Amino acid sequence: MREQQLEKINLEHDAARLFMRLYEQQFGLPMRHIWHNEPAKPDVSCYLQEQRLDLEIAHLYGSEAEAMHILGRPLSFQTHQQLLALQQVPAEHRLLEALNRLIAQKGQKKYDSKRVWLVIRNVNPHWRCQDLQQHRPRLLLPSQHPFEQIWLVGDMAGLSGILPLYPVEMWQQALPSV
Repeated sequence: MREQQLEKINLEHDAARLFMRLYEQQFGLPMRHIWHNEPAKPDVSCYLQEQRLDLEIAHLYGSEAEAMHILGRPLSFQTHQQLLALQQVPAEHRLLEALNRLIAQKGQKKYDSKRVWLVIRNVNPHWRCQDLQQHRPRLLLPSQHPFEQIWLVGDMAGLSGILPLYPVEMWQQALPSV
């Protein structure tokens, strides 16, 4: 297996374990035992209250140039130029565009699974769960997608918590009372 493929699997497992721990803490419902799946199935499977649940894992970087920088890849002159150009675009515009693009991409996939949740881990250090929650009303969800629920882990370590993005009712319940 190639080094980048192993890195991808490790990132997916780490994100799945983090999400499961945070979900369990927030809702008091046990999530246990994960394993990695082959293509055609979502990335990771687990049990939520003894019922099988498949998790499709995605990482929110912003752009390909930002992903390379965050992952510590060697950066070409062109990539440096792209990163400099990104600094001219307000972070909140980049956030919403990147999140919509990611959900649209994942929403087109077909899975051999009865229950699939999409778990997006934000790894861009410029964004936090609160930033993403603020922009939730402008999130563009595809009219058709395979996900029972869509969740966001607010940062790489999960310190800012998790946020439901879909269904809308879950997101509205998660809003802080004013």
